[in-house]
Amino acid sequence: MVTTLAELIVNTIKEYPKPDFMLFRKDGAYVPISTQEFGDGVEHLALGLRGLGFEAGQKLCLLSENRPEWTMTDLATLCAGGLTVPIYTTLVSEQIRYIIDDSDATVVVVSNADYWKKIEPLRSGLTKVKHYITFADEAPAGVLTLKAVKDEGRAAAASKPGLFEEIVARTKPGDEATLIYTSGTTGVPKGVILTHDNIVSNIKAAVSIIEFTEKDTVLSFLPLSHILERTVMFAFLYKGCTVAFAESVEAVAQNLLQVRPHIMVSVPRVFEKIYAKVMDQVLKSPAPRRRIFFWALGVGKQAGALTLAGQPVPRGLKLRRAIATKLVFSKIIARTGGRIRFFVSGGAPLSKDLAEFFYAIGLVILEGYGLTETSPLLSINTFEAIRLGTVGKPAPGIDIKIAADGEILARGPNIMKGYYKKEAETREIMEGAWFHTGDIGHFDADGFLVITDRKKDLLVTSGGKNIAPQPIENLLKTSPYISNAVVIGDSRRFIAALIVPDYDKLKDYAKAQRIPFASIEELCKDRRIVDFLKAEADRATPLLASYERVKKIVVLPRDFDIEKGEITPSLKVRRANVTTEYEDAIDALYRDDAENGRDEGGTGS
Repeated sequence: MVTTLAELIVNTIKEYPKPDFMLFRKDGAYVPISTQEFGDGVEHLALGLRGLGFEAGQKLCLLSENRPEWTMTDLATLCAGGLTVPIYTTLVSEQIRYIIDDSDATVVVVSNADYWKKIEPLRSGLTKVKHYITFADEAPAGVLTLKAVKDEGRAAAASKPGLFEEIVARTKPGDEATLIYTSGTTGVPKGVILTHDNIVSNIKAAVSIIEFTEKDTVLSFLPLSHILERTVMFAFLYKGCTVAFAESVEAVAQNLLQVRPHIMVSVPRVFEKIYAKVMDQVLKSPAPRRRIFFWALGVGKQAGALTLAGQPVPRGLKLRRAIATKLVFSKIIARTGGRIRFFVSGGAPLSKDLAEFFYAIGLVILEGYGLTETSPLLSINTFEAIRLGTVGKPAPGIDIKIAADGEILARGPNIMKGYYKKEAETREIMEGAWFHTGDIGHFDADGFLVITDRKKDLLVTSGGKNIAPQPIENLLKTSPYISNAVVIGDSRRFIAALIVPDYDKLKDYAKAQRIPFASIEELCKDRRIVDFLKAEADRATPLLASYERVKKIVVLPRDFDIEKGEITPSLKVRRANVTTEYEDAIDALYRDDAENGRDEGGTGS
């Protein structure tokens, strides 16, 4: 019986021997790693770490892009009784220094020379770190290679058979497994302590309601530093799936065709980009093709609505759906490799319109909800219980309730042990066994959870209207010309938005309309461009109440930046930082409106 993550990998190695346990790109092709090879790597690395003096309860910081060695190092750390402290590769040196120092890590592992450049200047101040390890074949002075550590572990395994199993058996379900620093949209990052039982209970809850097996191939591309990708990685390994690592986020489209996965976990931003690309191609196509596409989409939505409602699809509609698939949908599905059984979406709310679009064409997205502090799964849609526009029903063993102010509270075996060295913050977020998520939501009549927004993000206009910005932002991003958006208007008379356009598409539009520009900055200030993007915003939000609709926009000449603190490594917008960065432009927008005498129902752009 698997009760710890250390037992999980030992069980998987025994139960699922296969030649292609993992796949990674090398010299332009995907190369397999067998279950045995991977298992040997975990064992030897775990023993090698112990040989370096790495003891149970100690922390190992891991700074690397997604690759097999990431997961191997993670599992070796857990098998050795330690805690893995993942670090986003996008963080700057000062943020990395804070995590390494605050976590009291004794070992730091980096994948390559580029990431070592972020660590090396910090080295003299990291007095608690005893060893540095690199995945690279050659190491700088004072740094060990992963191979050297594994070689030491291999020798230890040969001299003391059964030592690895003995060490694994020492780890108990209540032991701490990982320390994950939340990127946070406000304040200093907090280290979330998750135990083996927290994560294992979450894995077992997921696999009890969503089926995947050793016959499935998964494409992994979200950062393993993120709790969502890391927990589903454990879940896929638990069931013996083959895991293929994408080369990068930019290469996902190409890797989909090469790997032809059955499952992929993603965030809404990827689905938004796929949708925008499809719609862009449709709108550029000849009129007959456009008519066929929208006819097919209408048929798909009609059939999908009946299926979701549990009603039979009439024979005539089935026939039209088959024709729509052959003429239109099959071509879109082929771009995913043609074998996708389902996607999983998490990390942020998915627009209901997007979910309906993908369901209509035959690509099912199972949207879920959770936080780092909850390991992360709290609720999820399943094939047996799916309702688009919601994040599903609570996962088995997890209780969710709605507080009087609308905040979502949760309790269960997956709730974190607490924040590292932050007892006050832990007490603040816990109410007995109930964890305060900070999200606002409600249950529909059938028990599906609907997320409205982050509690702290709700906007209240000067007219007293309460507005959730995220749903509006999700609608805005369905425009192929809008890459990102931040809705503003707290204590203001109306709602406005900061718009990050798709610059390539915007330049193409400007050229087609013969709008001259010398730079992106000049283009984004052009009144014709602002009016065009305002019209796109209106087109994307026709069903919103008048007080929810965007009345004016500011077009930004660059996307939000992680290093500037405008977005987190998991791509969540830090609203306070963004509004501070563009405070002058926002003030000018509302000042111009006041001077023109417009009120909350105005339509200026």
